[in-house]
Amino acid sequence: MKFVDEARIKVDAGDGGNGCVSFRREKYVPKGGPDGGDGGDGGSIYLQGNTGLNTLADFRFQRAYRAERGTNGMGANCTGKSGEDLIVQVPVGTLVHDADTGEMIGDVVKEGQCLLVAKGGFHGLGNARFKSSTNRTPYQSKPGTPGEVRDLALELNVLADVGLLGLPNAGKSTLITVVSNARPKVADYPFTTLHPNLGVVSPAPHQSFVIADIPGVIEGAAEGVGLGIQFLKHLSRTRLLLHLVDMAPLDGHDPVDDVRTIINELGKFSHAQEGSELASRERWLVLNKLDLLPADERDARCTAIETALNGQGEGTERVYRISAAQREGTEALMYDILNYLDEQAKLAVEADDQV
Repeated sequence: MKFVDEARIKVDAGDGGNGCVSFRREKYVPKGGPDGGDGGDGGSIYLQGNTGLNTLADFRFQRAYRAERGTNGMGANCTGKSGEDLIVQVPVGTLVHDADTGEMIGDVVKEGQCLLVAKGGFHGLGNARFKSSTNRTPYQSKPGTPGEVRDLALELNVLADVGLLGLPNAGKSTLITVVSNARPKVADYPFTTLHPNLGVVSPAPHQSFVIADIPGVIEGAAEGVGLGIQFLKHLSRTRLLLHLVDMAPLDGHDPVDDVRTIINELGKFSHAQEGSELASRERWLVLNKLDLLPADERDARCTAIETALNGQGEGTERVYRISAAQREGTEALMYDILNYLDEQAKLAVEADDQV
């Protein structure tokens, strides 16, 4: 099934119930006076985060959501029943914008978090509210106000600590399968990953982090080539990027050129997305599939790649040499990631304390 990371829906909150015009009619009580009750409030619409959902696919089939209307007031000072609120489940990590104005309404980032997207209408007033010393028999009432109606643009950004980045067939799916509980499709042809996958990595007891695997990015993705570059938005919340490089590409490409392709596409994405810092985010180079190279050539080839990239200022602070399929070097890499994330968390706490 195609991954759906964007959706448009219409939300229609319930109208408030109308106030009632009524007068008390009771034996032996002449001129009983007004007793029209107020209407009920209209139901509001909320979006609620649900970790059990991974895509916005459900919104392809249901695009309109309407909350219950408040009932009208009745005689004998009976207030109408308020309409039930409507709670719509969305994946954690969903950004919500007003589709007409572009205004950001909110961001659902936690399990169970509720975001109000359409406020229900206010109840109308019955004629009992208008009774006064000079107006003993009021015939006026107020109708309920209409509920908010909005067109919403939903956008899902996967929540993960670490993002896997690379060309198709760089071994990203194999790595996330080896180090986590995720089981994405793995095959020997490009674009086996068609939607982001999340996996939980636990290098040590009671210590874990979330890693995200996105579809491969190819040259020209910013112009819509391949699966497009829209999947890079799922890495916008990550704290670390792992840039995987196939050291034995089937088409004979130079791994150095492959690295530069990804760097260029990151730059294009950050330029196109105002405020994006993805191109400057911490990125570690991971030289993968060493098991496919002759043992006596591995070190020389890896060193040559590192030298070429550093010479052009395209290198990274950390370079790892692994074979995901054979689990070589993967454990040490995961421990280093855990330590890095812990350090970043401590620095963030210290920065907050200083503020």
